[in-house]
Formats: sequence, structure tokens, C-alpha cells
Amino acid sequence: MELSSLLADQPHKIVSHQGIEYTLLGTAHISQKSADVVKALIEQGDYDAVAIELDDLRYQALTDSNRYRNLDLISIIKQKQTGVIATNLAMSAYQKRLANQLGIEPGAEMKQAIESAKAKDLPVWNIDRNVGITMKRTWRSLSFFEKANLIFGFGGFFEQSEISNEEIEKLKTGDMLESTFSELSQNSAGIYHSLIDERDQFMAAKLHLHGQQLKTDKDKPQVLVVIGAGHLKGLSDYTTQEDKNQNTINELEKIPPKKKWFKLLPWLITFVIISGFVWGFATEEALGWSLIKIWLIYNGLLSGIGAAIAGGHPLTILAAMLAAPFTSLNPTIAAGMVAALVETMVRKPKVQDFESLQTDAMKLTGWWKNPVTRVLLVFILTNVGSAVATWVSGYKIFSQLV
Repeated sequence: MELSSLLADQPHKIVSHQGIEYTLLGTAHISQKSADVVKALIEQGDYDAVAIELDDLRYQALTDSNRYRNLDLISIIKQKQTGVIATNLAMSAYQKRLANQLGIEPGAEMKQAIESAKAKDLPVWNIDRNVGITMKRTWRSLSFFEKANLIFGFGGFFEQSEISNEEIEKLKTGDMLESTFSELSQNSAGIYHSLIDERDQFMAAKLHLHGQQLKTDKDKPQVLVVIGAGHLKGLSDYTTQEDKNQNTINELEKIPPKKKWFKLLPWLITFVIISGFVWGFATEEALGWSLIKIWLIYNGLLSGIGAAIAGGHPLTILAAMLAAPFTSLNPTIAAGMVAALVETMVRKPKVQDFESLQTDAMKLTGWWKNPVTRVLLVFILTNVGSAVATWVSGYKIFSQLV
């Protein structure tokens, strides 16, 4: 079958830049048809390289079946990466659930591109931006209410309703990240910009850099670019622009700093609470001790409840209760970090827990069942309890003072 026939009913564009012809193929990330077309194109085409919509970490995740065995929970907790890991797990489980319904694994067309390219000894270019950076830039771009919608939107990952092949094929109107947050991305310029437009620019710059290093004797080298169809228009436009280069990549990999007021808020809260204690003791010693009692009880109780809801070990709950009153006054450390570290040590996950991680994460109850995801829940819910306690106890303290 000729390449034109293979491409006829597939979303695609052919663009050129600096003498290189790029065939941009839009795919559905859970589609056997997309995988079959990718395989046929590489086997029958005369391409000099294959570029895929993956970063190095997702490439490893797709090609390494033992990827979760290598998770270092202690480092993840200390580096405050629990949110990113939890997000990746939820999205991965969501894709796997859809794939199980259709008999096709997530990212099958990307995996097929890798296998077919290696079979023909073609270089494979990972051109997408690190998903952790993308999620952080997305989070920083959202308003408070958009963040709340995003958090509640994760409930959809665990719904058990069947999804038809026709509905899955509709993913060709967007990539998996966009489709996962489809409802919110339609109403949020911030989400669209960071999830789609920025990545279009990033991938165009990556294509340009790889293209400069492409070694071939052909007058017009050809590169097959396998991407989610939602990137087709943007990437085709940016690929023809001359200004997409290493500077573009550097700028799009920066994590936007927190707003100054947001960075100062924890320290301001600490100052205000301590000032309240000083004010209380200056007014009457009994009042000062009463305020400290309020702080200890609310922080200890609500943080402990958070750890308990997460299914933490009794020692974990105790650690959360003892740590929270002090960590709430120290913005550099969180009660959830202490509780999660204790949970990891007293109920250290086994190898089989890491092996079953993705399967367990497919169900909401599995997050409490698996010791690995339970550690993530302990971290998150203990911090939620501590945050609520800080505001409630702060209100109670100043109610007494005023």
C-alpha cells in the first residue's frame, strides 16, 4: 500500500524546515488503528528518523515493565514529588482502564513507533517536555477555583463505565493530557496554553535541534513525527518558524516562581500565630496557655484525622499528631512529610506492592490497599488536615483575643 493511501484517512500534515520534510501524523493514544498505521508507515516509508510525543521519563515508563520497582519513596517524599507521582499514577491507571476495555495498551502507537524504528535501525527522538514540568507550569497558571475543579476532576479516573471504540477514536481531537482534563481545558486558557500550545512550541524546537544533527546523504531527509492529533495544527505552524531553538526549550522548562504573596503567606501566618501567643501571655498567663492548648489540640487532632483517613499506621497517626503543631509554624517542613516517612518505615512496601501498583491504582479502593499509594495518601491528607487546622485554630485563637 502506498504511503498516500495509508495517510489518506489519518490526521496528518507534511511540512518542511531547513531542507527536512516532516510528516506529522496525528494519532489516538489508545487506538489499534493508529498503531497499525504507524507500523505500516515506518516499514514501507523511507524515513531517516522517527520522532515521538514522549519525554525521556515517559519513554522509560513505556519501555521498562519494571519501572515502578525502582521508585524511591523516601526521595520522592523529601523532594516533595508526591503530587507529581500521584498525578502520573492516576493518569496511567485511567489510560490502562480504558485500554483494558479495548484490548489495546496505552501509548500503543508510541511503543509501535519505537519498535518499528529500532527494527530499521532508525534514530528515535523524544521531543515532548517532561510531564512533571508541564503539570507544574499548568498548576501555577490556574486560579484557585480552576485548581479546585482540577482536583475534583480526578474522580473521573475511577469511574467504571464502559467506553466504546468510537468514543476512544474521538481522542484524535486532542492528546491524552488534554483529553484527561477535557472539560476544564475547554474553559481554561491557562490549561490550554500549558498543556497544548507550550508543548507544541517545545516539540517544534526539539525537532529543529535534532534536525540539525541528523546525518544522512539524502538531499531531502524525511522524518516521521508521531503525535496526538491535538498537536497537529500547532506543531505544523511552529515547525515552519525559524525562532524555535534552544532558547525556546530553556524558557519552556522554567518553573514559574510562586507569587510573592503566596511565598510570604506561610511565614506571615507563623508571625501572626506567634504574635497571638505573645499577646495572650502579655494579657494573662492563663490566656496564653489556653491559646497554645487550642493550637496543639486542633493541629494534632485534624492532622491525625487526615493520616487516619489515609489508612496510616497507628504510629503514623501519632507522628502526624505530634509533628503538626510544630511543622505548621515552620513553612520549610510539612506534617505530611513526617507522617509519610514514618509510614514508609513502619510498613515498608514490598516488591510485589510496586509490581501491582498500576493495577491497584485503577480503583479508588486500591489507593488505600496498596502500601505505596497509601504513603502518598498519608502525605497528602495529613497536609490537608494540618492546613485546615492552621486556619481553624488561628480563628479560634484570635476570637479569644478579640
